Amino acid sequence: MNNQPNQVSFLRTTRKFPHEVEQLAIEVDRAYVDIANCANSRIAGIFPVNRSCQDGESWFVTKNLRQEGLRQVYTFTGVPVTIPHGLTLNRVERFTRLWGTYTDGTNWYGILGASNVAIAGQVTFYIDATNIVFLTAGSPAATRGNVVLEWIGNP
Repeated sequence: MNNQPNQVSFLRTTRKFPHEVEQLAIEVDRAYVDIANCANSRIAGIFPVNRSCQDGESWFVTKNLRQEGLRQVYTFTGVPVTIPHGLTLNRVERFTRLWGTYTDGTNWYGILGASNVAIAGQVTFYIDATNIVFLTAGSPAATRGNVVLEWIGNP
């Protein structure tokens, strides 16, 4: 994998293949590499529960080295206070997205990744060494929901 962050995933819609077998083999190999690179550089639409997966993102925030993006989903029922995240935080370079949703049985609401200070009327959460910690200052009571953590692994 190349470390250039400015590469763009683009797959040609037309390609002229040569008639000579040796040249055709070379062109087919190039086409395969182009297809694989484009497919592998997209953001993966995979959201596993209680286990992490690569999300298809590449980050270049530490010494311009390529770092993989990772994602994990946590589900809950009732009003959680904490959910053990099971992450080894010294293997996390930084979190890139903290988000979620929940329902009170009638309406759906967003959950914000925020600070350890409650926000009136909102469900928020933050990450400590072992848990996802929820704050629910006067917000509608949750019956079920999910939280998504996305982060960059250390290079």
